[in-house]
Order: sequence, then structure tokens, then C-alpha cells
Amino acid sequence: MDEWWALDGGYTWRLVAQIVDDSRVGFNRACVDLEPWQIVSYTLSVTCFFIWLRKLLKGDRPLPTRIRAVIFSALRMIPWINAQIKEEMKKARKDFEESIHQYDERKEFYKFLPERGLATSNIIHEAELYKTMSEFSFYEGHVSGVVFADVDEEHRALLRKMFEMFIYSDPLYPEVFPGCRKMEAEIVRIVASLLHGGPGSCGTVTSNDTESNMLACLTYRNRAFARGIRHPEMLVPVTAHAAFDKAAKVLQMRIRHIPVDKNKRVDVGAMKYAISNETCMLVASAPNYPFGTIDNIKAISELSQRYDIPLHVDATLGGFILSIMERCDFPVKSYDFRVPGVTSISCDIYKYGFAPNGTSLILYRDSSLLHHQYFCNSEWPGGIYMTPTLAGNRDGCAIALTWATLLYNGRTGYAERTEAIINTVRKIRTGIEKCSHIQLLCESDVTTVVFTTKDLNIYALADRMNKLGWVLSTLQNPPAVHMCVTLNHTKTGVVENFLRELNMACEDLVSNPEFSQHSRTAAIYDMVSAVPDLMEEISHMYLDSYYAIPSPPGGRTLNVEGRKKSLIPSKIA
Repeated sequence: MDEWWALDGGYTWRLVAQIVDDSRVGFNRACVDLEPWQIVSYTLSVTCFFIWLRKLLKGDRPLPTRIRAVIFSALRMIPWINAQIKEEMKKARKDFEESIHQYDERKEFYKFLPERGLATSNIIHEAELYKTMSEFSFYEGHVSGVVFADVDEEHRALLRKMFEMFIYSDPLYPEVFPGCRKMEAEIVRIVASLLHGGPGSCGTVTSNDTESNMLACLTYRNRAFARGIRHPEMLVPVTAHAAFDKAAKVLQMRIRHIPVDKNKRVDVGAMKYAISNETCMLVASAPNYPFGTIDNIKAISELSQRYDIPLHVDATLGGFILSIMERCDFPVKSYDFRVPGVTSISCDIYKYGFAPNGTSLILYRDSSLLHHQYFCNSEWPGGIYMTPTLAGNRDGCAIALTWATLLYNGRTGYAERTEAIINTVRKIRTGIEKCSHIQLLCESDVTTVVFTTKDLNIYALADRMNKLGWVLSTLQNPPAVHMCVTLNHTKTGVVENFLRELNMACEDLVSNPEFSQHSRTAAIYDMVSAVPDLMEEISHMYLDSYYAIPSPPGGRTLNVEGRKKSLIPSKIA
């Protein structure tokens, strides 16, 4: 055995040399009939194949998805298949535009800047027409989520006054708007204290949940770069906010989606298994948007501490109300800065903080993390340019309205509203449990009630409820819908009406099976399920329809002045 492993000219090296020489002779013999150009061509082909294979294996999307995309692209090259797909997509585009514009009966659009400014009364009249286009009344509790505050005239009067005072304010210029700067600092401190941040906790006000979560990703990507990690990767539950996927695409980060268990909470064991040397952040939800469940943040925190990986908690939906639920003696799972491994939290104020749309927060345990979020360019000819968030100029008015809302409600006001909301959640769950055609999908850790059907098409049910004036949020994987309970659902009679019409919609589907066949929502999800690779094109068409301007009835157009004919006095028209 010693002779076998000898390093100084022993048997091992002679054997290796013999194998190499035999391989050389065999390769030359195989190529003896090939011309030089063939050898070069084969070499290039094999090289290109391995480069393509490496890109396929190293992509951000799961391997089965990428293989399916390659096969689908090849199939689309077949003329008759491509023609059929185009025909179906054309129908889908038409359906999207009809759906988007269904509430606009006149279909008249401003396409040019008016030659002369319109009278104030005309502008207000036109705006009132736009406001009444929707048939859904969120203040009557007929919409899932979207608008979380109710009609409080005293609060509205306060906001109108604040709007007048800070309409043009911008925190980018603290020397010009020092009051706005102070308000932002106070908002950060108030919410950080609600989430049990220590004296070193800090953060910034952002415009929405997507920006807050993207800033967390930016911070941990920059932190990873500073530590020499070339390809930072985040581990997120499949139920986490889609903002993390957007961040991965925009910030050129890798993202790995971790499956959830039967209770729709992330599988901590799978997350542990996915950790690598390039993992730059772990993500947990409190709660997640689709199912309203809170991940096991304590267990994820242990991973965070053991492997020295930052843990970001996306609490944009429930962070604010969870902090108040404890005051009302409702059971709350651990999620905030009291959990030692949590390094950052995103929290929306415009949801259960009842501020107007446009304010969220990204909070950090200490400033060393926040500094990775900041941007500074000291060599710009325009001067030293530095910003705390993605945006440069920001809406100081939104900050002022949020500041006023927090002070207006106070702990007692928020506690009263929170208690009403959580009791409404429980009331809806109890009512759904009594419905013979519907079943709850999972627990409601905060304010979301998720359910599916036992023997009906859930998307057709959502469409029937839409016909009855209710807007529910549709989900997939698995198919379901949810009701995100807001302050508007706590009003007298709303829950009773919802449950009654939900049962009515179920009976309609049982009595009329054709309703399921003509469900627009069901058709879209069926198409996505059958051909998932079309989803990106379908989503592009849907977003395009937002900005589409269809031809008006009768071919009416704007006159040269740029005003609608309906606004021009009859003697001039």
C-alpha cells in the first residue's frame, strides 16, 4: 500500500501517466477522419452548450420553471400554436380593457392640455363625476382592505387643515421645512416605541410597503457587499410580499423561496437548510398578505443569531395593529424588536394607523444598519447629494397628515378601533364556519379571514360577490379568497349583510352551474394554471389597460381647444 501511494515516481504516477497517454491516443484516433474546421465547430458548439447550461442552472428562477420556459418558447415557434396563442391573448386584452373601463359610461378623455385653464367649478364638477364612477362603497364595508379608515369628520377637518399648512413641504430640504423634518423624526420614534425598539432604534418614513421592504433589501445587499459577498441571496417564504421579488430583480439579488407548512407559516427547517455563505437576509411576515398568518419569528430569530444573518420582519399589514392588540389583551405572537434576532421591521401607517395613503416605515435595531440604506454622492457638480430613501424629493404633506393622525387617535383611540376590528374578524369566521359550501383555509392571526369552497369554483364565487357589490381579494396556490377586515367592516349590519349575501352567492352557483363557466376571474386563473409562462404577458396587458384610452361612443373627440364637448356652452359648440 505504501508503494501504491508513493509520490516520488511510484506506481501511482506511472498509472496516471498511462491513463492520460491512452486517452490522448484514443482521442487522436477518434479525430483522425475529422477536418480541422469540424474540430473547431464541434468545440465551439460544446462550449456554447455548457455556457447555456450553466446559465440555466444558475438562474434566479427555479430550474423546472426555466426548463418549462425554454420548452414553451420552442413550442411558440410553431406557426399554428403561436397563432392560437395570439388569438387568445387578443381576446384577453379586450376583456381587460372592458373590465377596466366598465364604470366609465361616457369614455371621454383629456388628451391635450387645454388652451386656457378651465374654470374651478368645471374642474370640481368633472372630478365629482370621476369620483362617482365606482359602484363599490368602501366606506360601507364592501371592500376587502384598500381603505382602512372610516369617515370621521373631525379627523377629516384636521387633515384638511394640515394639508393647507404643509401642501408644498418636502423633507429633502430640512432648512426650508424644519417642521416637516421634525414630524418625520417623531413618527419614527413613536412607531419604534410601539414596536419596542430600544434607544438606538431608528428608521425613515417611506411612501408604501413596497418601498419599505425594498429598502431593507438594499440595506442588507450593501451590507453583504461590504462583507465581501459577491452574490447576495435572500431567503423569503413563498407567502412573503411580492416586493421582495421586485427588489431581487431591481437590485440584482438572488432570491430563494421557502415553502410553508399546512398552517401557511414558513417551514423553518427548510429555511435552515437553504442557508448558504451568500445568504444576506432572512425574511419573515407578521402577517403575510395572502393568508394573514404570522411566521414563527422566534425560531427564525434563532437561525439569524446562530448564523449571524439579519432578520427582516415584514409587518406592513399587521405591525401597527399588532402593537395595539396587546394593549387590548388579545393574544399576539412574538414579532417585534423584543425578539433578539430581529434587525429590521417594515410597518405601514396608512393601514391600521388610519393615516391617508402614502406613508410607511422601515425601522432598524441600530444606526449601523440604517447607514447601509443611505445614499451619498459627494462629487456631483450640483453639490453634495444625499438621500435617506430611494426617493429624492418626498411628499412632506403625507408626513404631516400621518403625524397629525397619530396624535389625534392616541393609544386609547387606537385601542377602541382595534378591539372593534378583531371582534369583527372573529364574527366573520364564526359565520363562515356555518356555511355549508365554504370552509376556512387557515387561522386568522390578525385581521385577514381566508376561505375557499368545498364544492364550488371559488373564483366564480368571488365574481358573484362582485355582482352583489362586494370586492374580495382572490388568491392562488391554493385557490381561495380573503377578506381583510378594516374599520369600515365594524359598522352595524355589515357583517350580517356580508354573510347573508355570501350564502346567497353560493346558492346561485349551485342553482346555476353556468355561472362558473362564464366567470372572468376563473378563466384568467385557469389560463395561468394551464400555461403559466404566459403570465408575464398577461400582466403586461392588464397594466397596459390602465392607460388605454378607448374610442368614445359615436366617435366623439376633443375640440381644438382641448376641452370636452360636454363642458363647452351649447351656443359655442
